Amino acid sequence: MKEIKEPYRLFIAYMVSAGFVTIALLLGISIGSIHIPILSILTILGEFLFQPSVPAEHLEQMRTLIISIRLPRVLLSFLVGAALAVSGAALQGLLKNPLADPYTLGVSSGASLGAVIVLFFHLQLPVLAGYTMPFVSVSMALLTLIFMIFISTSVLKRITAESMILIGIILSSFLSAVISLLIALSGEELRQIVTWLLGSVSMRGWTYIKLFLPFFTAGMLILFLYLRDLNVLTFGDEIAQSLGVNVWRSKILILFGASLLTGGAVAVSGTIGFVGLVVPHVTRLYLGSNYRHLLPLSFLNGGAFLVLADLIARTVITPRELPIGVITALVGAPAFAVLFIRKYRN
Repeated sequence: MKEIKEPYRLFIAYMVSAGFVTIALLLGISIGSIHIPILSILTILGEFLFQPSVPAEHLEQMRTLIISIRLPRVLLSFLVGAALAVSGAALQGLLKNPLADPYTLGVSSGASLGAVIVLFFHLQLPVLAGYTMPFVSVSMALLTLIFMIFISTSVLKRITAESMILIGIILSSFLSAVISLLIALSGEELRQIVTWLLGSVSMRGWTYIKLFLPFFTAGMLILFLYLRDLNVLTFGDEIAQSLGVNVWRSKILILFGASLLTGGAVAVSGTIGFVGLVVPHVTRLYLGSNYRHLLPLSFLNGGAFLVLADLIARTVITPRELPIGVITALVGAPAFAVLFIRKYRN
């Protein structure tokens, strides 16, 4: 009976997530200072994708608003949310700890410090040009990860959940102190740094999507290639090794993929918390811990969640905008608390 019901359960899960994504994307494009009807959105997107021609005069203003402003913002929100949710799910599975995510491990703090250094010193590397911030952010995220692995392996001779989380918390605190020091020393860069640290996708055009896509694609490719290893590693290192998994290589590459996603996301949107912590938990409630399905559904749910969070951030006190990181924290912290209490009460 269980085998008969399982495909239907997965089908429903994917359909619910796909519906959630569709609704979030359409609402994100439709709602704003100028309301755009859903039918007009579909007409303009259809024309843009399949028949690139000059639209009717009454659709020209809506076309410009959708294609140049709202669509890239919504797509960037989706990609960032998907990246954070997938990296969070992968880290939770790898370390077998529900509190593991890029923020508790300190990877996002490293990426944040890299971005703050770029803003503080007005860096622009000659060869990289516009890719300077994502490159520096991802590099700092990877350096943080390498340092964590070095400490963990040099002291304990292996990578364990407890050591990684403990070292991550220590590193995160230290890196946050360095960021605070740079903020205290900043002058005219202060507003830009603080606004960026609170998280935002405001005024982000197609350029930011192009900046993020190489890191997004590489990180996703690595994590989805190691779905089987993630499933096996949840049973422990010895069992995984007996089943033919190269435990050391798999752990390093999964951590590397999650760092690429986190560093790239932080570079284009700032610090946005709780997505990688809460979305995998909620997805796991109705799906279980099969990472062959948990990662794709976390991808969809994380993207849709951040699109809706950004929609709330830019409409709740219009014409002003709230930082998107504030919205995810206000929603994510209570949601995680409820999940935590429910789990340990049972």
